[in-house]
Amino acid sequence: MTSIMQQAGPSATAILGLGVYRPERVVTNDEICEVLDSSDEWIQTRSGIRSRRYAADGESLLDMAAVAAQRALAVAGVDAADLGTVIVATSTHVQHTPAAAPVLADRLGSRAAAFDVSAGCAGFCHALSVASDLVRGGNARYVLVVGVERLSTFMDPTDRGTAFIFADGAGAVVVGGADEPGIGPVAWGSDGSQSHVITQSMRCDELDAEHPLVVQMEGTQVFRWAPFAMADVARDAVARAGLTLDDLDVFVPHQANLRITETLARNLKLPESVAIARDVQESGNTSAASVPLAIEAMVRSGEAKEGDTALLIAFGAGLSYAGQVVAIPPVAGV
Repeated sequence: MTSIMQQAGPSATAILGLGVYRPERVVTNDEICEVLDSSDEWIQTRSGIRSRRYAADGESLLDMAAVAAQRALAVAGVDAADLGTVIVATSTHVQHTPAAAPVLADRLGSRAAAFDVSAGCAGFCHALSVASDLVRGGNARYVLVVGVERLSTFMDPTDRGTAFIFADGAGAVVVGGADEPGIGPVAWGSDGSQSHVITQSMRCDELDAEHPLVVQMEGTQVFRWAPFAMADVARDAVARAGLTLDDLDVFVPHQANLRITETLARNLKLPESVAIARDVQESGNTSAASVPLAIEAMVRSGEAKEGDTALLIAFGAGLSYAGQVVAIPPVAGV
């Protein structure tokens, strides 16, 4: 039999740089309640959210992704022409074809292989694992991962289950080889039996002018599932990295809901020394963008610093989930 050659890359990978983009428009709970039958107190009690960001009119998902990507490349010291792969994690690109990633790569001046990952709010952590494996497998020297969402496009402002939760933003990282491991093995999976819990309002072939596409969610079911099932995933991710919870400096769960974050942290019995991301209070739930946005917020506030050991966990539509331990990277603008 003819022997097929395989190639191998570096033995270790890390996040070389992180950049984010937060839209300028800040939307308070009071503004949400101009349409939604609710109140600031009810929203904060239910979710912890005080405000969120919406993209401006004419500001596309790709516009936000490009800014975050450029910032990540700059802080990593990597030229777009040297990227081997571009991965965009998103559920809100307005076209099925073409994917967002090839268009973004072209904007950046790259001819890299490019594709989108659709794993809901867990998309960034999925894409980060794929990126690490691509580099270690020798198929790319550098990989750009972007988590980006423009959820304000796909919301029913009168839906008490979603209107106050979701928001817009972008976070990007550059993954490359490293002397020491900076990205741990992924712990991931899915539970398709609960695919109805977070979904779109109807199938694309059923849409018409009177029935726009919007996100729907059974929030109570998510709350019953996430803080408990994700505790086991978190422990698995830490164990796969050869660490214990006592080795962590930072915990960055998907910013779905402050109550979920706090319940998950209690279930894990994290040491008091571990800083916990709470960016959902100011940014809302930005789905695939929430984890990189939360990392940036923690570094900017001084709650985390470059080199800290962080546990990332994300979960969302599918239901899909993924998590890994990483070293906090250099962050643009911080």
